[in-house]
Amino acid sequence: MDTKILLENGTNELEILEFTLAGNSYGINVAKIKEIITYQPVTPVPNSHPSIEGIFMPRDTMITAIDLKNCLGRGESEKKGLFIVTNFNKLDIAFHVESVLGIHRVSWRDIIKPDITISAADESVATGIIKKNDKLIIILDFEKIVSDINPETGLKMSELNELGERTRSSVPILIAEDSPLLNKLIVDSLKAAGYVNLIHTENGQKAYDVITQCKEDGTLDQHVRCIITDIEMPEMDGHRLTKLVKSDDATKDIPIIIFSSLVNDDMKRKGEALGADAQLSKPEIGNLVRIVDELVAEKHLDR
Repeated sequence: MDTKILLENGTNELEILEFTLAGNSYGINVAKIKEIITYQPVTPVPNSHPSIEGIFMPRDTMITAIDLKNCLGRGESEKKGLFIVTNFNKLDIAFHVESVLGIHRVSWRDIIKPDITISAADESVATGIIKKNDKLIIILDFEKIVSDINPETGLKMSELNELGERTRSSVPILIAEDSPLLNKLIVDSLKAAGYVNLIHTENGQKAYDVITQCKEDGTLDQHVRCIITDIEMPEMDGHRLTKLVKSDDATKDIPIIIFSSLVNDDMKRKGEALGADAQLSKPEIGNLVRIVDELVAEKHLDR
């Protein structure tokens, strides 16, 4: 698929699959999709969330089916249509949709961030909007949809308690994460782990602006010695940010940790090709702190 080449090269492009629900168009990043299959009967799970239709096993893997129409407050889906089978946060989940219209290749710069009138930033299930042929396609936040149904799939904050007593560290860390909720959780987690010198930005472009400014000021060492980045972000994605940092002699030695729900074997290969120092799937907040600890020690970032 073309997406793999685009993401490997860090060109800041992605492919969005357009699908329909209740006559409206929605989108999902193709990188999250394992396959698309025709709707098939599912086995209901007693006492489960109202948006969970049930479970099924198309092969040897058990998959949870989610009624996306129900999640969006549009009623219940009929027993027909399609399942978009996804893999992110190490979970296999099928989202029940009505139809699939096609794939659009877009730049992250073309994705419009929803404004506060649509819903509060930490409540919205829309991460962006693209305009195609005078039609608006709303890109949904599938991670939030899943964590709203089952909070256990979100960041596992309990892992932080296992780290024990921590000493304070002034290592400057730059964070690029577009979800306000996750941005705050990452910052809070790092602070709880003793890392207090943090700059957090809402996307790769904002993070790169900080790096560029620090280069001009000659203050890179004081402000950016480690970078933590998501992959999916408007304006500039994490792969593009990694490519820019690692292809610049002034910044190539700054360790980059990719922390994303999209980290699977395929994505890891892309991240490695771009020079990422570590890559983690998003629930593993405790592991994120451990990796930061290891890089600080290995690369003497606290000098």
